[in-house]
Amino acid sequence: MTETRPLGVPALGSVTFGMLGLALSHAWQDIRQAPGYAVIFAGVYVAIGWFMVWITYVTGHSYWLVFAAVGFPLIGPFAAVGLYEVSHRLERCMSLTPKEIFGVIFDQRHRQLPSISAVIIVMFLFWFFVGHMIFALFLGFSTMTNVSSSYEVYFTQDGLIMLGSGTIVGAVFALVLYMITVIALPLLLDREVDFVTAMITSVQVVLQNPVPMLLWGLMIAALTFLAMLPAFLGLFVVLPLLGHATWHLYRQIVEAGAPESVGTEAKA
Repeated sequence: MTETRPLGVPALGSVTFGMLGLALSHAWQDIRQAPGYAVIFAGVYVAIGWFMVWITYVTGHSYWLVFAAVGFPLIGPFAAVGLYEVSHRLERCMSLTPKEIFGVIFDQRHRQLPSISAVIIVMFLFWFFVGHMIFALFLGFSTMTNVSSSYEVYFTQDGLIMLGSGTIVGAVFALVLYMITVIALPLLLDREVDFVTAMITSVQVVLQNPVPMLLWGLMIAALTFLAMLPAFLGLFVVLPLLGHATWHLYRQIVEAGAPESVGTEAKA
C-alpha cells in the first residue's frame, strides 16, 4: 500500500551547527540498523566508479577520468533516495522489506524526482562539456605532447591556468547543484511538491543559513572525494552516512519550523 505524502512545503526552521552533528549521529545509527541497504545503494556507485576507470583504461585517455572524477560527486544525490526512505521508515518503526523499499523508489517515476533528476543530469553533462572546452582552450594546441601520459604539461603556464579555471568553474557547478538539491531531494520524497518549488526552497534554506549549510556542503565534498581515493571503496561508508544524515538534517529543519507554524496558526 502506497503511503500518502503531505501536500506542500512545510514550515522550515533555522539550521544550527548542532543539527549537523546530530544528523551524522542518527545516520550512523541507521547504518547499524540497516547495513544491507547501505551496501546495496553504495555498491551501485562503487560499480559506476570502477566502470569509469575501466573506460579510461580501455580508451587510453586519462584526462577523461579527471573530469569524470570531478563530476562524480555531482550525481551522488541519486544514491541517497533509497537511503532517505530507509531513514524515513526507521523513524516511524515501519518495516524495511526490499519489496517496500524498492517499491517506494520505483513509485517515484510517477512523482517529481525524475524531473529534478533530469536537471541534475543536464547540469552534469554541461559541466562535462565545459570541462572539455576549458581543456581544449588551454591545452588543445599542445602539439607533440601526449597529455594522457606526459603529465608535466599540466605544470606549464597554460596547464596551471587550465587547472585553476577548471577548479573554479567546477566549484561553481558543484555549489549550484548542492544548493538546488540538498533540501529538494528529501523534500520531494517526503511531501507532494513540484520540483521547481522544491529547488527554490532548497536554495532559500542555504541562503538563509549560509555558514552551517556551506560547511555541510564542504564536508560532503571532502568526504566524498576522500572516499573515492581508495578505488572508490570508501563510498561504501561515506555515501550511506551522508545519505542518511541529509535526511535527518532535513527532518530537523522541518521540526525546527513546526513551532513557528503552530504559533502563526494560533494568532490567526
